[in-house]
Amino acid sequence: IRQLQEDGYAFEAVPRRGYRLTGKPDRFDKASILAGLTTKVMGRNLHVLDEVDSTQATAHALAAQGAPEGTLVLAERQTAGRGRMGRSWHSPAGKGIWMSLVLTPPVPVRFVSQLTLVVAVAVCRAIRRCVDVDVGIKWPNDLMVGNRKVCGILLESRAEDERLCHVAAGIGISVNLDADDFPENLRDVATSLKIESGADVDRTQLVCEVMREIERLYGLYREQGFAPIRLLWEALSVSLHRPVRIRVRDGWVEGVAQAIDDDGALDVRMTNGQMRKFFAGDVEFR
Repeated sequence: IRQLQEDGYAFEAVPRRGYRLTGKPDRFDKASILAGLTTKVMGRNLHVLDEVDSTQATAHALAAQGAPEGTLVLAERQTAGRGRMGRSWHSPAGKGIWMSLVLTPPVPVRFVSQLTLVVAVAVCRAIRRCVDVDVGIKWPNDLMVGNRKVCGILLESRAEDERLCHVAAGIGISVNLDADDFPENLRDVATSLKIESGADVDRTQLVCEVMREIERLYGLYREQGFAPIRLLWEALSVSLHRPVRIRVRDGWVEGVAQAIDDDGALDVRMTNGQMRKFFAGDVEFR
C-alpha cells in the first residue's frame, strides 16, 4: 500500500476489509501533449518517462548523443531529482511537472545566468496564465507564492573552451501536491498550485503553456538580447527593493536588493552603503 501511495494511488481504510482504492494517479500522455503544443521547436522532440533518477541527467545524455534544441524530458517521478547546490528535489509521481529542456543558444558560457532568468520569466508567465495564483520570481531561480516556493529552476551547461555546447534547463513545478505530500521539513517553505488555488491543475495544459512561453521569450532574447527580458523579470520580481540576506562562502551578508544588471547579477546595497554584485547565492528575505 505504501509503495502504491508513493506512486499516486489513494486508498481509504475499510473496517474488516482492509483498504479500498479511491483515486488513481494522473498520467501524462505523449500524444495529448504533442497535440496541445503550439510551438515549432520547444517540446517537439518529447520523451515522456515513468521514472528517472533525474530529468537533468537524461537531458544531458540525450544532448551528448545529438538531440536537437527543444528536446524535452518529462518524468512522472524522479528518484534523485536535484536543485541548486546539490540539494535534492522532492518529486512524487503524478503530482508535479518534473522536466528538462535542451537549449543550444549561440552565446558565451558567461550568459547562462541570463538564460536562467529567461526561463524563470517564461515559467512564471505561463503559470499566471493557467492558474489563478499570484506567483512571483525570487532571484535567481525560485518561483514563490507568498513566502513559499512552488517552482525551482536549474540550468546546467556543458562547454568546451568557453564554447557553449548545450544547456539543460531543469524545471520542477509542484502542481497538484497536497500538504501531506510534502516531507515534514518542507511544509513551511513549500507549496503547490493546487494548495494555493484550491483546485486541481491540468498538468498537460501547463506543460504546453510553459513550452509556448519559453519559445516566445527565448526567441525574443536571441533577437533583442537581455534588455526586454530584464524588464519583464523586474515586473514579476518579489526580490527587489527589500532587505535580504545572502549566503556567501564565509557566512551571510545583508543589504537591500536594488536591481539586476545586464548579466543577470543581483545588485545589492550593503548595510555600509556600498553596492555589491551577486552572481549566485541563497537569498532570504529579512
